Amino acid sequence: MTANRFEQVDELQDDALNLSLAQTHEGQTGRVRVPVSAIEGKLPGGVDSGDIPARDAFRGAIKLANDLKLAIVVIDPDNIWQKEWGELYRD
Repeated sequence: MTANRFEQVDELQDDALNLSLAQTHEGQTGRVRVPVSAIEGKLPGGVDSGDIPARDAFRGAIKLANDLKLAIVVIDPDNIWQKEWGELYRD
């Protein structure tokens, strides 16, 4: 079975669902953001989950990206990506 692949980027992308991961004093967190420009009227505004546990952010990002038919990009400066989530690559 082929693993899912996710592009790693360094900054927010206007045309994708952005999953940001970080290591904080509270643990590993994630944040799901979708700019208004990426959803073309599918929702009344953009999406910003705020900081939540990293695993929950990943799961939420997958569901939302599937619902909205958007690509997911990952911002992970602290290298907390989990291999079981799929392959993280740079373009």
